[in-house]
Amino acid sequence: MAGAEEIRFYYDFKSPFSYLALAPVCALERTHRVRLSFTPRDFEPRAAYGGELEERGQRDWDKVRYLYVDARRFANERGLIIRGPRKLFDSRLALMSGLYAERGGRFREYAPMVFERFFKRELEIEEPAALAGVLREAGLDADDFARYAAFDGRDDLARAYEQAERDGVFGVPTLIVAGERFWGNDRIEWAIKKLDAMGLRRDCAGAAR
Repeated sequence: MAGAEEIRFYYDFKSPFSYLALAPVCALERTHRVRLSFTPRDFEPRAAYGGELEERGQRDWDKVRYLYVDARRFANERGLIIRGPRKLFDSRLALMSGLYAERGGRFREYAPMVFERFFKRELEIEEPAALAGVLREAGLDADDFARYAAFDGRDDLARAYEQAERDGVFGVPTLIVAGERFWGNDRIEWAIKKLDAMGLRRDCAGAAR
């Protein structure tokens, strides 16, 4: 997309708020002259919410439960289902699959399926075979992904984390628009105001102003 402003969208497949942000963020390419870069970043629930599940104190549990109440409030407005995971998942393999899907030009098809099934408790994002099935549904080569995950994927994921550090990303979802951070699915409207101020909104026919 020539002349488009690149904006980075940091996400984690185990983050309910990343799920909530995905569709509105993807819509920005239709409403504004932008190019999205989907960048994985582990949101580290152990550090954020008091360690392993059995180590959490009451205050940490109260915070987690409240955040899921909020997530469901947003989800209910859009007819989405968000169920809290029964354990702390390691999402690194899934995040590598997101990188692979973007390399193959199929992230927009792949990611919604991963998010939806994970938060319905229908997808084990740590299981290679489970992810392989979704990759095939999205039109991607699952065998090639297995090779990618074993070699280049690890380096690509490390580079994504390094980019997140440079961008000052401390949580997901985060949008980076012209160097400015917007953290949270409910901050997308602010990002839109910035894009509008930059003169990037398309007219009703889909052409850039």
